[in-house]
Amino acid sequence: MLPKALTDVIEALGHLPGVGPRTAERYAYFLFRSNPRISESISETLNNLHSRLKTCPKTFALIDSDRKLSEFYDDDSRDKTSVLVVEEPLDIYSIEATKQYQGTYHVLGGAISPIDGISPDQLHIKELISRIKDDSVKEVIIATNPSVEGESTALLLQKLLGEKYPELKITRLARGLPLGVDLSYADQITLSAALQNRTAL
Repeated sequence: MLPKALTDVIEALGHLPGVGPRTAERYAYFLFRSNPRISESISETLNNLHSRLKTCPKTFALIDSDRKLSEFYDDDSRDKTSVLVVEEPLDIYSIEATKQYQGTYHVLGGAISPIDGISPDQLHIKELISRIKDDSVKEVIIATNPSVEGESTALLLQKLLGEKYPELKITRLARGLPLGVDLSYADQITLSAALQNRTAL
């Protein structure tokens, strides 16, 4: 039997996604062997996580607790008539890294997944619909993940937004084969998207 102090840490670490029992054991033992300041620093930052972090009431992006709105929204250089819709807050930073988009964002907070008990009512869809009117949005770019759940969410958004705002331009991020991948390793969804989105040479 391991000492209780160690098993408590292992159990706590086991709640993290992708961390199994063996990995949790290694992490816990590493923290014990390391300089106590490392554990203290981790403990302090975790204690501050909920008090210093919140979501933007407009975009639902992550922001510091002392801010009112996301920098991706209240920056005057941002085009509020363009809204790129993502599933999770961290997806924003992948788009930002390209330095190709100057509009605003809207985080749904997940994707429709009946198996996981996530229904459309649990996502920030109503808030998106309100934003389109409030900000005179001209284009909504749907950037949900290329999964069954992401596709279902994208189709629902297209239907709801198209019915409510017929003049609204609704687009989807292009999908297809990534560089360096052999055709034999590509799944059917990716191949289908690549055929549909083919371009002239």
